Amino acid sequence: MENAQTPTLAPSEIEEVGSLLEDLTKLRGTLLRETAEHRVNLNDINPAYQPSAENLLCYLSLRRNDIRPLQQRLASLGLSSLGRSESCVVSTLDAVIRTLAALLGQHLPDPENETIQRVGIQEGPRLLTAHTDQLLGCATNDRNVRIMVTMPTEAAHDESIIRNLLAKGMNCMRINCAHDTPDIWMAMIRNLRKAEQAIGVDCRIFMDLGGPKIRTGEIQPGPKVVHIRPKRNEYGITVIPARIWLFSGESPSEAPDDCAARFRVSEGFIKSLHRCDEITLFDARKKHRKWTVVETTDMGCMVESIKACYVVPGTKLHLRNGENPKVIGEIGDFPPRPGVILLNRGDSLVVSTQPASGQPELQGSLEYNSVPSVISCTMPEIISQVRPGETIWFDDGKIGGVIEKVEQDRFLVKIQHARPGGSKLRGGKGINLPDSQLSIDALTPADIENLAFVAEHADAVELSFANSAQDVQLLEKSLETLGTKKPAIVLKIETLKGFINLPSMLLAGMRWPSCGVMIARGDLAVECGYERLAEIQEEILWVCEAAHVPVIWATQVLENLAQKGMPSRAEISDVVMAHRAECVMLNKGPHIIEALEVLNSILKRMQNHQTKKRAMLRELRLAHMTP
Repeated sequence: MENAQTPTLAPSEIEEVGSLLEDLTKLRGTLLRETAEHRVNLNDINPAYQPSAENLLCYLSLRRNDIRPLQQRLASLGLSSLGRSESCVVSTLDAVIRTLAALLGQHLPDPENETIQRVGIQEGPRLLTAHTDQLLGCATNDRNVRIMVTMPTEAAHDESIIRNLLAKGMNCMRINCAHDTPDIWMAMIRNLRKAEQAIGVDCRIFMDLGGPKIRTGEIQPGPKVVHIRPKRNEYGITVIPARIWLFSGESPSEAPDDCAARFRVSEGFIKSLHRCDEITLFDARKKHRKWTVVETTDMGCMVESIKACYVVPGTKLHLRNGENPKVIGEIGDFPPRPGVILLNRGDSLVVSTQPASGQPELQGSLEYNSVPSVISCTMPEIISQVRPGETIWFDDGKIGGVIEKVEQDRFLVKIQHARPGGSKLRGGKGINLPDSQLSIDALTPADIENLAFVAEHADAVELSFANSAQDVQLLEKSLETLGTKKPAIVLKIETLKGFINLPSMLLAGMRWPSCGVMIARGDLAVECGYERLAEIQEEILWVCEAAHVPVIWATQVLENLAQKGMPSRAEISDVVMAHRAECVMLNKGPHIIEALEVLNSILKRMQNHQTKKRAMLRELRLAHMTP
């Protein structure tokens, strides 16, 4: 080393700077050595991702150490504490080492014989931006974070839905292949193309494969009965009558949204009704009730009831219209109530491989004569893969328990988490087994069938329940067999196993021309525990930034606003955190336009204050206020 002009430092400071320089130099050597040892994993990496993959390996090596004491020592000298080094690990480390050497009056020669592709401090963010543009499309002039919106079925039939979303700032349209059909998906895509031409903006299409979601099987249906209830005040007085739609067609699609119930009756009975007519009936309890006709149309009529009633198919409706004799109608057939199993803490539940409908507990005359509740699951192969003592969750974590016993065709669960008074378990609800080592194919037969359509029409395909590098490779091979077009791949992290294997899955995704990651926080929160979700989503953001891979922040973003028209305070704070991702996803809802407008506004504001983990110190109006 050549001597340079030495800054004035106290002896204790010289000793501390020298110690820091030695520690950082050793740390740098460890990073390079461990990265070189794992470089064999980079043989098939796409050339565009080669420096990003090496930077990821360096970051993983850095984070295998607890460098918090080192950070505190660096911060006390006013130096970078490496806390924002994700996108350019070695270059950030080198910059601090050079600064320490300069403080000691030393000049460090450029390192020789190093084969690592160091990502420069300015180059790291540029690589992430380039990969983001490739996956999500170019950013708008006034907002860097993209917005993705999941399409409702109605978007296939109503062109205005997609056109309005596009006009309000949607950048990516998401189609969930777990719902609807290819004809519906194609109609959505055609409506998007029309909207793009009309508005003059581009929008990417993301299609989500359903994946191997484990769900509860069907439950024996309940009775065919509808409970109609008017709204009452604190004194039990009816303040808003219950509204009931009577129709004679095949579908009640024209019924208003505020109906408590919809019933089919004969066409002749509908035609005999006029405004202010009164219909009398005896409900399922033999209670005499009266409905008043408040509106008639060509499609049906609206009646109101000021008292509660229980209606079953075949209920007779009696009408006396002025001096005319009574006209008798009859409530037509309708589906039974969905079956439910009420579960309390301490209850037992049998999960079976048998496809028979589930049923609630059968009470015997004595406790030991009772038969516990039974339910099937959509993937019977998991029965042989679970073990006693493992945790199981149902319905997005609303009901939880522990597996007590495993048999050949069933396992017994002891319920430990349920609401006071019991939680209702229905068919088609998700099952999560975070402790179990499950071996399940990443692509279901339905996914493989849909993949040809997705590969042809989508800009990106989302791999649900991505759990391993082998899952990613399976999707890549499946896409390669379909032709030359290679849509981008998005890895949905929604299991604990997927989170643990994220680094290897990222390296597998980097074999492809373009890839991204979605933090699917619904199942992920159930799998890892709600209290750990905040920590885990932070780690995903850090690791993906080190890999220069864009992240999509998803699940329940502004959900109350989209569904009910009013956001919670926690939702607003969540959006502020989401700004550090490259894209934020909204789910469908009746107030989705309002949710999109609010999200767009918050993201624009936040980019003036925060970039990833770096606070941006724009002029603060509050600072001009006189203390």
